Amino acid sequence: MPKRSIAGSLSSEVKSQETMRPSVSSETKEKRASEADLRGPGMRGLVLRSAREIDPIHDPGWRDFIEWHPRASIFHTPGWLEALRRTYGYRPLVLTTSRHSQEVTNGVVFCRVSSWLTGTRIVSLPFSDHCEPLVDGDEALRSILAAVSGDSGRNGRVYVEMRPLEMDMASFAGFSKSQSFCVHRLDLGLGLPDIFGGFHKDCVRRKIRRAEREGLSYEAGRSPELVEKFYRLLVLTRRRQLLLPQPLAWFKNLVACLGERLKIHVVSRQGQSVASILTLTHKSTIVYKYGCSDKQFSNLGGTQMIFWKMIQDAKRIGLQQLDMGRSDWNNLGLVRFKDRWGAARSNLSYWRYGAARAPRAEACWNSRIVRSVFGHAPGGFLTTTGALMYRHMG
Repeated sequence: MPKRSIAGSLSSEVKSQETMRPSVSSETKEKRASEADLRGPGMRGLVLRSAREIDPIHDPGWRDFIEWHPRASIFHTPGWLEALRRTYGYRPLVLTTSRHSQEVTNGVVFCRVSSWLTGTRIVSLPFSDHCEPLVDGDEALRSILAAVSGDSGRNGRVYVEMRPLEMDMASFAGFSKSQSFCVHRLDLGLGLPDIFGGFHKDCVRRKIRRAEREGLSYEAGRSPELVEKFYRLLVLTRRRQLLLPQPLAWFKNLVACLGERLKIHVVSRQGQSVASILTLTHKSTIVYKYGCSDKQFSNLGGTQMIFWKMIQDAKRIGLQQLDMGRSDWNNLGLVRFKDRWGAARSNLSYWRYGAARAPRAEACWNSRIVRSVFGHAPGGFLTTTGALMYRHMG
């Protein structure tokens, strides 16, 4: 099938209504024809006076732009976006007000999620904790948002979701806050003794020393063997949490697409994997994205040890910040766990335009009955179901 832009896809959903409208005058037709010359490539059905579409996976201008932009994250990179495309079939695009003849100076990344189960939406960005609009000033962002919110406003089944890390979108007409999370970030600019001293005495420092006394071993990399160890622990953890595991293909694609930016960390005891985390690196920031463990070894301090080893590795290569990711405010255990590392809290808000009653993706499998099935199902059932369902969850 030919590739279609987000705006073009949205526009096609209202074509049947347009064919029933009264005919227009020749003067109006001429006006529309002149406006059509201002449309960006692939933006069928929208008049874009100041925005155009680029391919963030292959456009070298976007790659250069995110390497110097101070608010760009791993979630803006071509590698992350290509993994989304390979695994879930989403086609990322960027809308920018930069002209064809100019270098890219701003942009917002989007993916269109079309699901019979969870509805149709345009997200910036699926499976990404946050995705800051890389714009300077409200005017450019208003121009970009107009390109994707216009048709969603006319078609109530489609909504737009933004996940900015820093930006407050309350002043943008039509956008309202849909969800809130807690984000923890740890300053790695201090020396290792000062960082270690900021950890909770009993819940972190004492457990790190316990892990050292137990002789737990640590390894890090991205080999197939490490992916296998990580994924086995992930399935155990997700079952314990009564949640579906992400597809194994997602992690294999992340390794293939991100290369040295990704690392899997594993702590073991006598050859038995105890805990594992997956981290991502962009410029001076390391991101803790996924974590898992075997509960029967939780008293050994393996989770605390693996974070400390990861922090030491990050300091060794000069990284300045650890992004510990988002936490649901209702998950007090996870929020407290991150607090105990001395990380600073901030609020992360998601914003939505249109389809106020659109279902949240999690609602379809968050019922008590469904979660009970996940808790007792065999691993093969969980992984197969996760591979089928996750594309609906973005």
